[in-house]
Amino acid sequence: MVTLEQVPASRRVLVLDGLPGGWLRPGWEVVPQSGGGLDRRLAAAFAAVAGPVPALLVGMDTPQLAARTLAEPLSAAARADVDAWFGPATDGGFWAFGLARPEARLAAALLHGVPMSAPTTGAALRTRLSEAGLRVRDLPELTDVDTPATADAVAAAAPGTRFTAAWRAARVHSAPRADSAAVL
Repeated sequence: MVTLEQVPASRRVLVLDGLPGGWLRPGWEVVPQSGGGLDRRLAAAFAAVAGPVPALLVGMDTPQLAARTLAEPLSAAARADVDAWFGPATDGGFWAFGLARPEARLAAALLHGVPMSAPTTGAALRTRLSEAGLRVRDLPELTDVDTPATADAVAAAAPGTRFTAAWRAARVHSAPRADSAAVL
């Protein structure tokens, strides 16, 4: 959230399943997450913010994301001939997806039925964007943190981040101690 606060935006919306806690920073509007599969929840998120202002949906599992990664591609000058943004993930999915003019019907047409959390998710969405005739600006490929191995990879790629410090601390606390014994 802190990174996204550094990117100019007219509105910041957190689509959340449940109630926000004390961790919610000022300036964020909370919209309840809808039901259904991830394809339907993502489409509903765009429907909730439909209007003339661009909307970029960013996953919460790319802690190495830097504000500069989004600032230029989303700037007014860079978005003149763009209908959508697509941020591919190394696992075949995507970490960001945006629409210059978010509309409920367009989001549903693009997202409903896309197989989520599969190695083909990103390719399927990218195909739909192309078939819809949308001009797409690609964002850099990032690694989603879904497993300890991907957390290690992100920590290595972003050594000075809060995520890396927290991940290393968690690894130290969960590692077996030298004086531990295992019973087999």
